Amino acid sequence: MPYQYKREPLSDKETGHLTRSPIKKNFLITGLPGVGKTTLVKKLFEELKHLHPAGFYTEEIREEGQRKGFELISLNGKRGLLSHIHIKSPHRVGKYKVDIEAFENLLNEIPFFSPSTQLIIIDEIGKMECLSDPFKNLLKKILDSEKLAIATIALKGSGLIAEIKERDDIKLFEMTRHNRDSLLLEILGHLQMS
Repeated sequence: MPYQYKREPLSDKETGHLTRSPIKKNFLITGLPGVGKTTLVKKLFEELKHLHPAGFYTEEIREEGQRKGFELISLNGKRGLLSHIHIKSPHRVGKYKVDIEAFENLLNEIPFFSPSTQLIIIDEIGKMECLSDPFKNLLKKILDSEKLAIATIALKGSGLIAEIKERDDIKLFEMTRHNRDSLLLEILGHLQMS
């Protein structure tokens, strides 16, 4: 009987160039402040309602024409304060004091992992939001889940912000004044392919 060569299956490291890369099911939108990321997220929410999205977006709080803070609005209509210049809080980003408790209370009311939720929308992954350990843990759970995720993320940032951008399952879009009108269709096209 001829000799039969038997070899153990190749490890993932040995076949790195042969294995499929992870499916990019987490879509991040970055760009300078004021370029239109939140507006884009709201348009994506409207276009993708059939996926029963859950999540939140951020809006400025303006008083007498000046930005005084930020409010979170969940996709199911609940509102919560994120930051303001006139609240008391030990947590601060720039001139804004961050209300971590109000942020976490709003997060607890969002059905991120409901069986009907197929898409999670987060606006944004930024310095204020990353002051919350429960948010950071939730974010990792969302990104590791089977659900599609669309999130805005700070253009600059270290720690968790930088780590998330380096993940293999991320598709990063940088929004500028030049591409902001075409980015909606580009992202929708990528979502159809995933």
